[in-house]
Amino acid sequence: MATRGSVKPFVNFNAKHDAEVLRKAMKGIGTDEDTILMLLAARSNDQRQEIKAAYKKAHGKDLGKDLRSELGGKLEDLIVALMAPPAIYDANELHKAIKGVGTEDQVLIEILASRTCEEIKDINKAYKKEHGGKLEKDIMGDTSGHYQRLLVILVQAKRDEGVDESRVEKDAKELFAAGEEKFGTDEDAFINILGNRSAEHLRKVFDAYKKIAGCDIEESLKDECTGNLEALLLAVVKCAKSVPAYFAETIRESMRRAGTDDETLIRTMVSRSERDMLDIRAIYKKKYGESLYSTIQEDTDGDYQKALLYLCGGND
Repeated sequence: MATRGSVKPFVNFNAKHDAEVLRKAMKGIGTDEDTILMLLAARSNDQRQEIKAAYKKAHGKDLGKDLRSELGGKLEDLIVALMAPPAIYDANELHKAIKGVGTEDQVLIEILASRTCEEIKDINKAYKKEHGGKLEKDIMGDTSGHYQRLLVILVQAKRDEGVDESRVEKDAKELFAAGEEKFGTDEDAFINILGNRSAEHLRKVFDAYKKIAGCDIEESLKDECTGNLEALLLAVVKCAKSVPAYFAETIRESMRRAGTDDETLIRTMVSRSERDMLDIRAIYKKKYGESLYSTIQEDTDGDYQKALLYLCGGND
């Protein structure tokens, strides 16, 4: 797969050598954070897994645990995130979001709305393996109503493929009738169509919807829905239109509040670094008139900032 990531596999990769460099960086007096973050941010996730294995073989120790004990704060959170395979990382983030005090709905919405069907299948497997239960069951125990139904549909990872031209107009009309025309919205139509059609199909439906309704579907959703259901439907619509645009906005919001939302920032930078960071950067620059790199520079500091800038991969 052609990747639009800022992090690519390191060319002259040698897991054994990297494991030794990391060991040295952690051993002396004081930890050499620079070496650690430069090395790990410049390796692909698969390569980091190989380094982990080489480290264990040479030293009989878990590299993740050693890194945790040497690092602290936000840099630690970021490096620990980089060390997890993507499906396990997402599964762990979902588990934390559900099992913590009160559900962190933002995490459920962001991950389940933006991942591909293949990715969600892998997350389901990883969740069961890591946490012993089923993701769907845990979501059902922690959410309710239409919001729960749409999350459960997304967890099934059974979206249709391709575009069904004969249904585009019908879907658009159904959404219009369910929303704009009815007092008290018929959420079922929104959930079934947005939860089950392919992204390409939905983009055509949204174009048809705009012709019928005279406004974007997002505007209708904001008028018709509230709370978590609104947030989830909007995320699904945005991701159907463009996943990188959705994440450019997510990153922007994480940094432009009073106080940075570092959890969201870390999750996005780590999980998109090998997928579509170059597209996110281009959209970010176009939409906000400044580079993602410079926003990170203004909003973060220290080794944590350095590591984020490595993942960002360049200034536009």
